[in-house]
Amino acid sequence: MANMIDPSRVTTGNELHGYSVARSLGIVRGITVRSRSVIGNVGAALQTLVGGNISLYTELCEKAREEAFELMCQHAAAMGANAVLAMRYDANDVAAGVTEVLAYGTAVVVQPTA
Repeated sequence: MANMIDPSRVTTGNELHGYSVARSLGIVRGITVRSRSVIGNVGAALQTLVGGNISLYTELCEKAREEAFELMCQHAAAMGANAVLAMRYDANDVAAGVTEVLAYGTAVVVQPTA
C-alpha cells in the first residue's frame, strides 16, 4: 500500500505556504457511498422530535467525509504525490437513503522553498 499523504499537506488553496510545486500529477479523488440503516433512521427520527443537531446523521456524514478524504490521499500517494491542492468535497444522493461523498483535488509534488 502506498504511503499516506500528511494531512497538513492537503489544502483547499491553490498553493501550500512554504512550498513550491515541482510537478503537477493531475486530479485525484476518493469516493464512498453510504446508506443510513433502518435503526439509524429511527434514532434520527426520534432526535428530530426534540430538535437541534441530528447527531446520528452528523456522525454518518463525518465518517463518509473522512473515508473519502483518506481514499483521495491514498490515490495521490499512489501517483507519487506528497501534497494535494485545491481539495474539495461534493455529495450527491444516488438513491433514496444512499449518498455519495467525493473528495477531490490536484495531486502535486512539492518541495520546501528556500
